[in-house]
Amino acid sequence: MKTSFRIVAGLLASASFATMAHAGEVAGSVHDASGVRPLQSASVRIVELNRSAETDRGGNYIFGDVPAGTYTLEARYVGAEVTTQSLTVPATGRIAGEFNLPAIGGGDILVTGQTANLTSALSRQKAADGVVSVLTRDAVGQFPDQNVAESLRRLPGINILNDQGEGRFVAVRGLDPNLNSTSLNGVRIPAPESDVRQVALDVVSSDTIESVEVKKSFTPDMDGDFIGASVEIKTTSAFDSKKNRYSLNAEGSWNDYSGKVTPKGAFDFTQKLGENFGIAGSVSYYKRKFETDNVEAADWTEDDNGNAYAETLEYRDYDVERTRINAALSFDWRVSDTTKAYVRGNWAQFDDHEYRRRTTFDFSDFGEASSATGSTVRFDTATLDDGDKLTIERDHKDRFERQRIRSVAIGSDTDTGTWKFNWQGSYAKSTEKETFSVDPSRYTAEFENDSSVAIDVNNGNKFFPAYSVANGAASVNDAGNYEFDRLELTTLSDSQDEEWAAKADLARTFAGDNGDFTVQGGVKARWRKKSYDFNMSRFDGYDGDYTLADVLGKQTYRLLDMGPVASKRGPADFYRANEDGFEYNDVDSLIDSSTSDYSVREDILAGYLLGRWDSATLRVIGGVRVERTYNKLNGNLVAVSEQEDPTDPDETITVVDVSGVGYERNYTNWLPSLTLRWSPQSNLVARAAGYKTVVRPKLADLAPRYSINEDGEAEFGNPYLKPYQAWNFDAGFDYYFTNNGAISFGGFYKSIKDYTYSAFSSEEGTFNGVDYTELRTPVNGDTATIAGLEASFSQVFSMLPSPFDGLLTQLNYTYTYARGTVLDDDGVARRISLPASSKNTFNVVLGYEKGPVSLRAAGTFRDKYLDEVGSAPDQDRIVNQHFQLDLSAKFKITENVRLFADWVNVNNAKFYAYQNFAGSQRLLQYEEYGSTVKFGAKVTF
Repeated sequence: MKTSFRIVAGLLASASFATMAHAGEVAGSVHDASGVRPLQSASVRIVELNRSAETDRGGNYIFGDVPAGTYTLEARYVGAEVTTQSLTVPATGRIAGEFNLPAIGGGDILVTGQTANLTSALSRQKAADGVVSVLTRDAVGQFPDQNVAESLRRLPGINILNDQGEGRFVAVRGLDPNLNSTSLNGVRIPAPESDVRQVALDVVSSDTIESVEVKKSFTPDMDGDFIGASVEIKTTSAFDSKKNRYSLNAEGSWNDYSGKVTPKGAFDFTQKLGENFGIAGSVSYYKRKFETDNVEAADWTEDDNGNAYAETLEYRDYDVERTRINAALSFDWRVSDTTKAYVRGNWAQFDDHEYRRRTTFDFSDFGEASSATGSTVRFDTATLDDGDKLTIERDHKDRFERQRIRSVAIGSDTDTGTWKFNWQGSYAKSTEKETFSVDPSRYTAEFENDSSVAIDVNNGNKFFPAYSVANGAASVNDAGNYEFDRLELTTLSDSQDEEWAAKADLARTFAGDNGDFTVQGGVKARWRKKSYDFNMSRFDGYDGDYTLADVLGKQTYRLLDMGPVASKRGPADFYRANEDGFEYNDVDSLIDSSTSDYSVREDILAGYLLGRWDSATLRVIGGVRVERTYNKLNGNLVAVSEQEDPTDPDETITVVDVSGVGYERNYTNWLPSLTLRWSPQSNLVARAAGYKTVVRPKLADLAPRYSINEDGEAEFGNPYLKPYQAWNFDAGFDYYFTNNGAISFGGFYKSIKDYTYSAFSSEEGTFNGVDYTELRTPVNGDTATIAGLEASFSQVFSMLPSPFDGLLTQLNYTYTYARGTVLDDDGVARRISLPASSKNTFNVVLGYEKGPVSLRAAGTFRDKYLDEVGSAPDQDRIVNQHFQLDLSAKFKITENVRLFADWVNVNNAKFYAYQNFAGSQRLLQYEEYGSTVKFGAKVTF
């Protein structure tokens, strides 16, 4: 029975060469001095043969085809003493070389804490083929961060784009987040959102992962669909430690705006069942309640008197509750000495319940300010013409959105020292769904020239205009004056994105006199389908009396008094109780429900071949990857027109015509690559790489969605969009200090062809027999250029006298030049900074770790960046620079119990977006979030 079971296992591992033996093999593992923790990316070298290998995540290494004889085996790891041993290799069979490395100066290499994290990250960076930045499990848990995206902001060249004060999307080297790829345990993760390719990493909890690697350069064995970086997330394995481990984390989170304490908890474990089988798993739960104060402005104008003002001014009060649940489970099996098989599954759920109360002033009917005093402009209804009005809207949003990401992978890895064979099959699915969202319920009051109402707007505030009611405050603040105007009810918003994939890699290593030469090839197939189904019910009236007073609530706004607002649940409850009284607008509902729907199929078949030369000083990897892409695209053409009413020739009716549209296409990309890694001495590594990569257009942009409204204004998708194509060059060097530390310098250059931007045309045209007067659509640009420098410094100051020997620091800085050309709405070409590109970013970490105490201060800065390209330079949306300070403290009570406290956003960093209009920065969006304090305990056993 046992033999039969092993045969089945061998078949599952795909004929993994488990029975193949080669004469003269040297194999073993590298652990810390305690012999418990395996050390990944330790360098092991056969000195006399100048052959080297790096250990895998289990600390294992192997050399094949080693001639019989006596050799010196050397092991190196950042922060550890260099250790050697002599061994005699027989003519046939395998000899073991085991290492337990002590830290420099003696003692164990710690596996927890800041120093251990730095050691692990630098070791992986040093051993990597190309340019890589790494966060390990301790690093992710050590920083006071709420999710993986915010943890990544500490790495060189990383810029995080925030939403509601939390990091969501990762921009690398000043490039749009859509130009990154994300994988989890080797499984490409599709995007839950309907309109993007990139994955919002705030869905992934930092409690369930082992490491994150940001690979900024490309080799042919990688998927070639990134230009910024490939972000690779890995969860824990049962063989990450020789001992079984259980860990429990419990904490509270308090936001100073909401004033509420919310819970967070996590449990993870590794358990071996015998010598060759193990299970690892984790589960985490985090609920966070917070508030945001927001001001937004639009349609800035300058009147004949030189007064600049926003025709639309909004004050928004957000109350948000976010719940994250994450789980991971993996099964690992050592089928033989050379083969490991695994099954790994992950599940993540992100619930976002958002209440938004908004007060909107519409000054568009005025044409000019009624008067101005200094930086304050007044809008007095007495100056309005007959029929014109000051409109004030007070609306309410009650949206519940659920995102889910799940993935499963099964495969095996075989390494005989001479042959390597790996295969993996995977499935991943991401969804985002709403089933009942009030977005929004709007109440409106209109004040004409006999209303005696005047509003002052002070534009002197650095960040946002502040309004006050100069006359008519009783009317403006009377909730009964705001009559129900419109309800937009999202009955379904369903985004689905799933991918099946299978891949296999085969490599053969030939031992030489001064190194190894490896020939490697592989194939991969991916089958992806993304769809979006949106249904909206719009109601434009109510059969009865319904005003804001019927659903009145209380505001939590701190910037100023925004007047009467709806209660959190009031509008939704009123609708449910009085559904039959609402007047349904079938035309607008049909338009809203049809324009966004699409489905896209994307199949990718890839193959590659590479050659690799490896010695103790030089590594060369060259080869080519080919990827063939097939798309099947489906969407709707929605045409809206005014036609004669057949029952009354003197009247017109609105006619909505919805017809399906479909396209198919395919194309092939050849992606060559050459990577050099040179280490003339053990503490110096220089790298250079040149390669080509592509990024396929956003599926939502490719989808053939076409809408033409009754005014002839058209918005089209573009199924003919070409993929981004980039030639990339990287060069740099790392110097590793004798003590635990390193300094790195690097440069990068990218020439991107066929990047995508939104273009506007005022040329009339016809599509499928429907005329339009103007068109906005995504198009391909010409060429963009990105160049920059990266520098980093890390050091543990263990050489200093006590108590200063506990100090450590991590510093990094990135400069990015990113420019491209776009056409303005008038057809004039202009140069712009690429969206999401910050010229300067830097991170500073100062830490102290000695005895039971661990302290850390982490500051991160990013420069301003272009967020959206406008129709002209003074219409561009720019996000202001951002600096955030976080503090962390930990205290070890016993070896198994630690207390901690984190203070996030100590300086209450704000979000500020603006446009440069009429000689000044003009507000587009301003937000305040307050600070968050987390506290709790971590127990391991």
